Amino acid sequence: MIKKKILIAEDEEIARDNLEHILKKDGYDAVAVENGMKAMQLLKQTEFDLVITDLKMPDINGIQLLEAVKDKHPETEVLVITGYATVATAVQAMQKGAYSYIPKPFKIDELRILVQRALEKRALFQEVGRLRLQIKESAFPTIIGQSSKMKALKESIAQIAAVDCNVLIFGETGTGKEMIARSIHNLSPRSKNRFMAINCASFTEELLGNELFGHEAGAFTGAKGSKKGLLEVADGGTFFLDEIGDMPLSMQAKLLRVLEERTLIKLGGTDEIPVNLRILAATNKDLKEEVENERFRKDLYYRLNVVNLIIPPLIDRKEDIPLLSYHFLELHKKAMDKKVESISDDVIRILENYEFPGNVRELENIIERAVVMCDGNTILVNHLPSDLKTPNINLTRMAGNEWLTLADNEKDYIEAVLKHTDGNKTKASQILGIDRVSLWRKLNRYNIETEG
Repeated sequence: MIKKKILIAEDEEIARDNLEHILKKDGYDAVAVENGMKAMQLLKQTEFDLVITDLKMPDINGIQLLEAVKDKHPETEVLVITGYATVATAVQAMQKGAYSYIPKPFKIDELRILVQRALEKRALFQEVGRLRLQIKESAFPTIIGQSSKMKALKESIAQIAAVDCNVLIFGETGTGKEMIARSIHNLSPRSKNRFMAINCASFTEELLGNELFGHEAGAFTGAKGSKKGLLEVADGGTFFLDEIGDMPLSMQAKLLRVLEERTLIKLGGTDEIPVNLRILAATNKDLKEEVENERFRKDLYYRLNVVNLIIPPLIDRKEDIPLLSYHFLELHKKAMDKKVESISDDVIRILENYEFPGNVRELENIIERAVVMCDGNTILVNHLPSDLKTPNINLTRMAGNEWLTLADNEKDYIEAVLKHTDGNKTKASQILGIDRVSLWRKLNRYNIETEG
């Protein structure tokens, strides 16, 4: 694994050596210099993932170094360390693109958290860059996600696509089952032929039969001519049956015949029409339970379920939310011809703490709305739906498989109160039952960014 490169600019020797030692011990490729001029020289030779700079240095100060970094390497994150912890200097650093600032004296664990978060943000923007290129160069839909569950799903899709077998896709509503089906088709030997899809829950039994199998002239009132069904149109390609758990039993019997005999008969017809199809089906229902309750044919279930894929809900892959958000930002800003380029950290934090009952589809709707509402170049909290602006704080929530620390819960609660008071520290102090000085110390301790 390639080590992340960190440049440290600090004129105090002891502080500089300590920082370099700690970051190297944590596995980073850290380089420390004693002034801004030497830092500038290194930046001309090497691109760093993160620059940590003291604010006050004798030749080139931290703000000047920050400006130089952002001019030459815009995606490099900058963390400003200062013994002059005033709102003015902090705001100035943030306005010029610093990831964050930390006042002296600071705790090592606080610095480690900031370094980790800054590098995660840098990695996100690098991935967004690759994603933009992929979207530009590819005519096919892209499966977005770097979580372990999505990586495993992508590997399964690549294996399954090459084998011409039927596939059953399970997943909650809004998880992207049709996109998975299209990806299987695009990677398969059938990719040059048609991909057809139908939602079985969107039609009555009669209309579904007509759409799938077509009809002969005179098959019913108004049928003046012969019509091909979608199954026949897709001959040689892939057919995707979404929400197959809602298909009527009579249609299930006809579909089973297509799978077994590889022929179909149009409504009102007698001739068997040969078809060569790969069938992909999806459902959010438990088909085993449907079979047990005689609402789904057992023989059809086993015909379809040669291989199955399970798409994880968005709540089980929250680490993919930032990348998905930027993916939808790219799609919708292009469609609306808007110049929105980024999503604020506060927005990402709110999205990562939301439950997403509507899964990926709901996230796309939220980002699309935010792009509509945004009149600048960054999506902010006020561009989100009102029910998301004040996040639910659950003091017993879990981080992965571990309980959050008391400090993490306190940080979450303070942030929620500040959002409720629109950043008014006096009101926040009253709600929290502490004075403004105590609140200020906690804001510094937890690196909570506020305005004013």
